[in-house]
Amino acid sequence: MPHATQHADTAADAAEDVAAAAELDTALQGGPFHVALRAAIAARGLPLQRVQHHLSRYGVKVGVTSLSYWQQGARRPQRPESLRAVRALEEILQLPEESLIRLLSDTDERVSARRRGARSYRALVEASGVLERLLAELDAPLDGGLHMLGHHEHVRIGAGRELMGRESHHIVRAHREGVDRFVAVHHGDPGCVPERVRVHALENCRTGRIRWHHETGVLVAELLFDTRLRAGDTYLFRYGVEDGTAGVSREYVRGFGPAGGQYALQVRFDENALPVRCHRFTQQSAAAPRSGRQELPLTGRHHSVHLVEPRVRSGIVGIGWDWE
Repeated sequence: MPHATQHADTAADAAEDVAAAAELDTALQGGPFHVALRAAIAARGLPLQRVQHHLSRYGVKVGVTSLSYWQQGARRPQRPESLRAVRALEEILQLPEESLIRLLSDTDERVSARRRGARSYRALVEASGVLERLLAELDAPLDGGLHMLGHHEHVRIGAGRELMGRESHHIVRAHREGVDRFVAVHHGDPGCVPERVRVHALENCRTGRIRWHHETGVLVAELLFDTRLRAGDTYLFRYGVEDGTAGVSREYVRGFGPAGGQYALQVRFDENALPVRCHRFTQQSAAAPRSGRQELPLTGRHHSVHLVEPRVRSGIVGIGWDWE
């Protein structure tokens, strides 16, 4: 009988282990973060004091109370030190790399979207269809005959937390004969009034025809070059967009088609309206989940953050920020 009892206990333990592993797999796939963390700790059979001890060996200080709050969902790790702890927990709990961080990022995006009333995927698709129609009105192909070698963009956020404007400096190379223009695209924040947006040619170009669509806030503008380019010619030009017509801005994104050269984005905030945190992100398409989230430090004197992509790939890259 003792042997039978021992075998029964062993079978029960094995069944519990299988159930715990299944629960962990499910939580890691769909989240939320606190459920996945709780399942991971339970699957490893570690008391929180032991988890804290392991974290200290990684040089990360987190209290048992904080760990308890995290796995209950009462609080979420947000500070840089806390995010370091989450990455260490992935190793300590023998989890796939980025598995917990990804769940945190997914939650951030959902919360951020609810806070800002962000454009839905449907709205982005509608804007894409509008853009194609506006480009057709200007007889402008999506390609345009230009390869991007460099694109430096400066975005200004005003005292009312609105997108005041941006300036773009392009370095391009023609890959066909006779190219003499570039079509700039501006997609304002929700509430943007595109007919009040102004486009300024600043260097080596002049403004041509401008078209907009009020409902989606999409505007396109011709920038006419001072010369016709031959295939292989390079060209530099600069233009600005003055907006300030929409509500609170919470992110700036830039989409790319074919792979290209360097892209640099700087977002500068008014000294009277500074965000509490900023981050960069990437997205393979408007329908894909965001990834590559990385916190960005706000510079003290100029109140700005930036990102640099040495060579852009097809998809979306951007900077987001949170207000108080």
